[in-house]
Amino acid sequence: MVSGEHGGIRAPGTAPGLTHLDEAGKARMVDISGKSETHREAEAECRITMNPDTLALIQRGEGPKGEVFGVARVAAIMAAKNTSSIIPMCHTIALTGVDVDFAADETAGAVDVRVVVRTLGRTGAEMEALSGAAVAALTVYDMCKAVDRSMTIGGLRLVFKSGGKSGVFCRDNDGRSGDGLSREDALSREDALSREDRPRHEEER
Repeated sequence: MVSGEHGGIRAPGTAPGLTHLDEAGKARMVDISGKSETHREAEAECRITMNPDTLALIQRGEGPKGEVFGVARVAAIMAAKNTSSIIPMCHTIALTGVDVDFAADETAGAVDVRVVVRTLGRTGAEMEALSGAAVAALTVYDMCKAVDRSMTIGGLRLVFKSGGKSGVFCRDNDGRSGDGLSREDALSREDALSREDRPRHEEER
């Protein structure tokens, strides 16, 4: 079995055909009406690197525009909710939950942003999670640019997704440092979501 694949887990770097293109190569929005509704979850992360003095300012709650993480958290949630308005082929989906976390790395002078998005629907929430993480980092930049225009945003990536026909994707801790969830963590989360789906599917029968 290829590393990173297990019971529906797709190895990072592998991908099926491009579904947003028709047979003639023209862009289209995929018809998802035939898909089943399932619990879906997506987690994305990125990092914003800054002057250590800027990070200390944020931690003291003394940003030039006010409390940084609180505003950035709201911005991430708004971005996740409005992803289909800025990414052309994204479907509008009803989110059931969004969690936003910030972790300060004082040694590196950086903040790690992590956004988890959940939905019950016919398509995944990967873009919503990625959009939320990106906008959270951009908001941190905006809140602090008056004192540090050298901040750098990078490392935006999907860490985990579950639900739907494609199953689980996760970045494996056996890979390079900071790669997020292990396969065992991913399977546990997928099993939990599957258990949530079972009673509803039994009622539909």
